[in-house]
Amino acid sequence: MSGFLAHRQRSAEWMDDPAVDPARLGNSLRFLRRLNRYMGYVRATLWYFKRFSRTWRPGERIVIADVATGSADIPLAIVRWGRAAGFNVHVVAIDLHESTVDFARQWTDEPRLLHFARGDARWLPLADGGVDYAMCNMFLHHLSDADAVASIRELNRVAKRGILVADLIRTWRMYAWTRLATAASCPIIRHDAITSIMQTFSRSEAQQLIHAAGVDYAQFREHFGYRFVLAGEKPAFAPANGR
Repeated sequence: MSGFLAHRQRSAEWMDDPAVDPARLGNSLRFLRRLNRYMGYVRATLWYFKRFSRTWRPGERIVIADVATGSADIPLAIVRWGRAAGFNVHVVAIDLHESTVDFARQWTDEPRLLHFARGDARWLPLADGGVDYAMCNMFLHHLSDADAVASIRELNRVAKRGILVADLIRTWRMYAWTRLATAASCPIIRHDAITSIMQTFSRSEAQQLIHAAGVDYAQFREHFGYRFVLAGEKPAFAPANGR
């Protein structure tokens, strides 16, 4: 890749500011919920957990940590799927920013299965192996390379069974599509969408993060919507015939 997209260009996203206007933050979170749904990001995440569930027992309690949960739309979809599939799935939805957690709590109708907490992705308030799975969607690009690696290692530390990490892949097509898709949006969405693309990862950069974090059991895959997913289960929990 050449030109101004050749390297990550780090810059703060407005929605990360603790002092961001709540109305603008709410608009941004609603936009991300629509993006997750229409681009298939929710569906792709469920695909992985359906594969993981092949070794779960009916009615088994499964606890998942969703780090940097945003509006918690993806964990909400997971607990609904889990109930329909006959599993007792609970999600601990963690986010650093109080206002974001407040929105997520207001927008959920599953208070028994979704539990909210504040925490930093680099130092999670969870014990070693404290949850079955740990996941993080569309957040690593907010971090420096070193902090992104630290966050993946944290997910691995707190997860007993496995992890799932997803983010965007930086390409010219993704940049152009984002410009077009957000042209009529409010300023915070336009700014943060382009900022996200500029500081997310190329394919090789994403693979380097995975190697540096040492999560060899997880596999790197590209998905529709210029998205990569790093997911897998630790050897003790993966099916004997693999994935």
